[in-house]
Amino acid sequence: MQPYELSLTEAAEQIRSRQLSPVELVDSCLARLDAVEPSISAFATVTADRARAAATAAERDIAGGDYRGPLHGIPVGIKDLYDVEGVPCTSSSRVRAGRVPTADSAVVERLRRAGMVLLGNTHTHEFAYGAITPTTRNPWNTDRIPGGSSGGSGAAVAAGVCTVAMGTDTAGSIRIPSALCGTVGLKPTYGRVSRRGITPLSWSLDHAGPLTRDVSDAALVLAATAGHDRADPASLDVPVPDYLATLDHGIDRLRVGVPSNFYFDQVSPEVDRAVRAALAVLEGAGARLREVTIPYADQILSAEWAIMLPEASAYHQRTLRSSAELYQPDVRGLLEAGELILATDYIKALRVRTLMQHAWETMFQDIDILVTPGMPVAAPLAGAETHQWPDGTTEDVTTMLVRLTSPTDLTGLPTLAIPVGSDADGMPLGIQITGRPFDEQTVLRAGQAYQTASDTVGQIARVT
Repeated sequence: MQPYELSLTEAAEQIRSRQLSPVELVDSCLARLDAVEPSISAFATVTADRARAAATAAERDIAGGDYRGPLHGIPVGIKDLYDVEGVPCTSSSRVRAGRVPTADSAVVERLRRAGMVLLGNTHTHEFAYGAITPTTRNPWNTDRIPGGSSGGSGAAVAAGVCTVAMGTDTAGSIRIPSALCGTVGLKPTYGRVSRRGITPLSWSLDHAGPLTRDVSDAALVLAATAGHDRADPASLDVPVPDYLATLDHGIDRLRVGVPSNFYFDQVSPEVDRAVRAALAVLEGAGARLREVTIPYADQILSAEWAIMLPEASAYHQRTLRSSAELYQPDVRGLLEAGELILATDYIKALRVRTLMQHAWETMFQDIDILVTPGMPVAAPLAGAETHQWPDGTTEDVTTMLVRLTSPTDLTGLPTLAIPVGSDADGMPLGIQITGRPFDEQTVLRAGQAYQTASDTVGQIARVT
């Protein structure tokens, strides 16, 4: 086994016990990057020299007795929305060509403090405004999309280039690439992780979190990045628990909600079978399944778009006036559409979101977690604009990809995406596990229980 094939947790233990040096690990990851990057194009910027220097420093510190913990010396990819001091950060857009931040974002600050080694910036759909990431391809089949907007992060982790990459999630942008690329993706509770220094898409919907190879890796990264930050107005001062302490406690008698509406209404037969099989695994591990009705199901997408579009357009308003020709056509079209949404419609959408949050709180009085399909289908072909369903109806690809992930951005609830198998073409399929506000512990514990009982988590794509 090559070092790049290790999960974060495995690599951390070998570094701690001095069986593996951070330099060996980083060199292995950079060699893997060189091998697969021509096929998948996951990175906007690669900082190989800086990574090797940081790995050398980590090796020296660890040898000297200054071991900072399980992230020390571990390579990480950073979505090209997070500011990294001295590294170009363009949000994968010509609008910001040549932009080099002078300070780290809050998450990058915390990862550096933990001793992580930055490999570079991963591609995003331009300004995170899309679910495709057209610059990048899926490592499992390069004719397919990786999803978005954190597509570069999903592709990099799935291909074995890095054990973890950071993403953002506004309508599903961590969980979409996680599901389509077969990785673990964690969207924490809204306000759990600071977004300071991250280019926003929609202030009231944006979340920051990791894409990793397995569940314990996600727990380690969340532990390092979670916490109050007064510089982020959405950040909440809520204690950060020890996520690893309860990770292996099992799920005996855990109440698992299974939706009777919305989530299974329009999914492929292969997705339906894979999710039902995963539910059976959880039930076999001691969980108790309970049918629930998703409230405000008919209003979910309308509210999501009515909030996201005008907030994005407000952020980009000045640049759209001065440099509209630099935006990609799809993003420019969305920004222009956002300016047509009435303030009264925006306010109504915010009210619907509040009603939805209260209704979901009531739903969670009878369950501990909600388990749902991750995506309606496996990764679509690159260039496909619509998906045709067996009944003859068609659906816009972007709408299809955000349809099942938008609810927990609106409610702000913590949600974990994990792979649960593959379709007939070998493309990954996944589930989402959603919990109560700030109860990432239970969400991670359920994901770990599934991971322990199955062999679908942690696989690396062959890159074909």
